[in-house]
Amino acid sequence: MSTQQKIIDHAISVLNENFSATLEDIAARCEINRRTLHRYFKNRNELLEACNKNMMQTWEYAAIKVFSSTKDPLVQLEHLLYAGIDNGTKYSFLMKLNENQSITSNEKNLDHPEYHQVRSQLFTAIQQLQKEKIIDDQFPLPWIRILFTNVINATLTAFRSGDIAPNDIKKLAWHSFSRGIGIPINR
Repeated sequence: MSTQQKIIDHAISVLNENFSATLEDIAARCEINRRTLHRYFKNRNELLEACNKNMMQTWEYAAIKVFSSTKDPLVQLEHLLYAGIDNGTKYSFLMKLNENQSITSNEKNLDHPEYHQVRSQLFTAIQQLQKEKIIDDQFPLPWIRILFTNVINATLTAFRSGDIAPNDIKKLAWHSFSRGIGIPINR
């Protein structure tokens, strides 16, 4: 692993624990000095942009892999939810990072063409499932996207709280999301 990637990985971990952490905190976690960190990143914003880019790529590749694994749109949707949960640490930090107004990079939404295609196909599949009455058609796509993201956030919060058994987390998340968009219980 390159030093630059090591810094990004540790920065994600440190900033997920404490978004106000300093560059010195990140350098210490990397077991390098701040001067070495500055060889790769001029300032905090540049490091945050690199973290964001890395996290978006991680999410996009996970989504592409999930979508390619099956043709069943319901299974794709379920596995996409699980991928969001599995990428929990990075996904959680991504939400914090994108809520922070100090990020000004145009790379904020880095989507690759293959990811756009997968996303478009998934939304088309959701609309088809609505036509087939598998998903309740009263829910517009923006609502489904927002619910999807917030089920992941709630799942990560529950996981970190330790109040829910880790082996039940994904099952509860899918149950909540699938019922929230009107998928019948027998599916």
